[in-house]
Amino acid sequence: MYHILICDDEKDIVSALEIYLKADGYQTYSAYNGKEALAIINSEEIHLVLLDVMMPELDGIAAISEIRKISNVPVIFLTAKGEDIDKVLGLTAGADDYVTKPFNPIELQARIKSQIRRYMQLGGGKEERDVLRLGGICINDRTKEAAVDGEPVSLTKTEYAILKFLMEHPGESFSPQKIYKEVWNGAPYGTENTVAVHIRHLREKIEYDPANPRYLKAVWGRGYKLEDNI
Repeated sequence: MYHILICDDEKDIVSALEIYLKADGYQTYSAYNGKEALAIINSEEIHLVLLDVMMPELDGIAAISEIRKISNVPVIFLTAKGEDIDKVLGLTAGADDYVTKPFNPIELQARIKSQIRRYMQLGGGKEERDVLRLGGICINDRTKEAAVDGEPVSLTKTEYAILKFLMEHPGESFSPQKIYKEVWNGAPYGTENTVAVHIRHLREKIEYDPANPRYLKAVWGRGYKLEDNI
């Protein structure tokens, strides 16, 4: 049985979602602000979070920033109709999807099933130790799969190895020679162009705008690093 955390300061919405989700076979937990949601995530096994944006004490945008420090659990934002800025902020902060109030229960259930399925396929739950995540990038080292903002990305063996190495050292800069040595297990001599080509291909797959990368950065005189530059 999968566990879903519902977090919304409107108790009628929480109660309605509990009815829908329990009827669909889920176990639910309820919270009415971001602080309560974080406490539940820290104490219970949660497979998906439904998170309202506008809440007292700790709103949804601040809450997901804290959630992403401790968990890769999928988060679906609940947003008011027309609040496009909340959708953008939520996805940028690490949300996996969003639904607009008033929501269609059938559509919401479909989105929940899709996110939980993807989460478990990418190593959710007990296999999370095999998962690395940085911003919207997620890799499962058990299955050698990668995803960006929830969408699968097809990487070559070498591209995956470079991405994994850099994700294991977020924010650290590495020379092309060091990257070559770690990934190819070979001598560092004459590797700069080889690494540069693979970095370019990797950027084309993980960056929304490869010319202005959010994640994979060149550091003048030092090499490359991976960071979440929101």
